Amino acid sequence: MLAQLLDDRHAAMWQSVLYGVTGGSGDIVEVAASQIGNVGGRPYWSWYGFSGRVEWCACFVSWCANECGYIEAGAVPKFAACSAGVQWFKSAGLWHDRGYEPQPGDIVFFDWGGDGGADHVGIVESCDGSTVHTIEGNTSDSCARRSYRVGSASILRYGTPLY
Repeated sequence: MLAQLLDDRHAAMWQSVLYGVTGGSGDIVEVAASQIGNVGGRPYWSWYGFSGRVEWCACFVSWCANECGYIEAGAVPKFAACSAGVQWFKSAGLWHDRGYEPQPGDIVFFDWGGDGGADHVGIVESCDGSTVHTIEGNTSDSCARRSYRVGSASILRYGTPLY
């Protein structure tokens, strides 16, 4: 009976019971979409606690997660450096390679230089099987939508929140 309860088809129920998270991944996408057009990132880096402008892509992702209650619930980490987000998702076993087909609300990490390190982060808005559509903070110093080919060399990997 325990094996049946732990089956993957009951994952959403356990997430709700254990973490109190019931809204699903669409919540973070909705919050991120409401911020499109923000320039400079002040609401996100100041919320994080910085007194002046910093590279704010991770602050944006964290701010969106916080607005949904996901940080308090332990579904997404609060992070201001991409490397810290990467470590959290890796240690939680929620780290997927670039061939994975992402779901709305997944966190996408980018490697612009091809050196294996995370240089940028955003939120997956949707994926149609060939193109990943994202919402990102600090992309040309604003919140904006972007699109990438599934499997793009610019995509480092994906973190799947504990929704």
